[in-house]
Amino acid sequence: MGRVLTGIQSTGRPHMGNILGAILPAIEMANKSSKDSFLFIADLHSLTQIKDPVELKENTFQVAATWLAFGLDPNKTTFYRQSDVTECVELSWYLNCFFPFQRLKLAHSFKDKANRLEDVNSGLFMYPMLMAADILLYDADEIPVGRDQLQHLEMARDVASRINHKVGDLFVLPKPIIQQEAQLIPGTDGEKMSKSRDNIIDLFATDKEIKKNINKNIITDNTPLESPKDPETSTIYNLYKLISSVDESQQMANQLRAGGYGWGHAKKDLINCICEKFAEPKEKFNHFLNNRNEVEDILKEGAVKAKKVAEATLIRVKNGLGYNS
Repeated sequence: MGRVLTGIQSTGRPHMGNILGAILPAIEMANKSSKDSFLFIADLHSLTQIKDPVELKENTFQVAATWLAFGLDPNKTTFYRQSDVTECVELSWYLNCFFPFQRLKLAHSFKDKANRLEDVNSGLFMYPMLMAADILLYDADEIPVGRDQLQHLEMARDVASRINHKVGDLFVLPKPIIQQEAQLIPGTDGEKMSKSRDNIIDLFATDKEIKKNINKNIITDNTPLESPKDPETSTIYNLYKLISSVDESQQMANQLRAGGYGWGHAKKDLINCICEKFAEPKEKFNHFLNNRNEVEDILKEGAVKAKKVAEATLIRVKNGLGYNS
């Protein structure tokens, strides 16, 4: 049957770009997969950057609640918090002892900050081996990755191969499933939606807040109401066609090209579409905000399932390395 595994960063409440570009496609894949599916929130990885315990905990909750609100089925996917399965930390130590220091220096996660070593903690340097442990611990044979994470998966395969060669076949060698580049979701300024650019649309905001954000921050030209407009160069239209039906997006395009339909009308239609389309996930998310124990129970239940697999793998590894287990 095989097993597919994916890790997600706990970086706080996902915005519209995260949801449309990554979360919804991943949920669809997980819910439809015939393989055993594992999905974890990488809160141990987050500690390399986030040191505030309240922020760390809240970020994990916001991410978990978002995935659940948008339809991740915990009955089909083992959904858990990385820190609840501490076997990954023990395994990462064993992996570190077989992996060359010089190879770790080549990891993108380290190289990107190597010219600012005062900002690099040991956890960031060891990041690839913790990621390798996340994968190898569950005998996952397929790992969906973007091209930016492919190097880390190659390191996981490398260290697994080194250990298998030394002491026997302890690990399954994972294969990368290269994901298509995430669909570019424009922000309110027309550039890629990103928290760093302060151009996001928060789908869990109130309808009033969403309306204010779009009306204020999507800047339009001064083309007169009666004049034709080019929909393809419009941030409003490019957002609208991502979430509306084909007929609805075609209708907006036709109205813009015909004239007599202004940017104000287009913004109103975009706002209504966002508020209507995401009303149900927002309702579920707000339910989880008021019933956090439900999210906690789901994560703990997932951790129990994951831990059974992790414990069996760790026993096999420790026996293979010469430790009593």
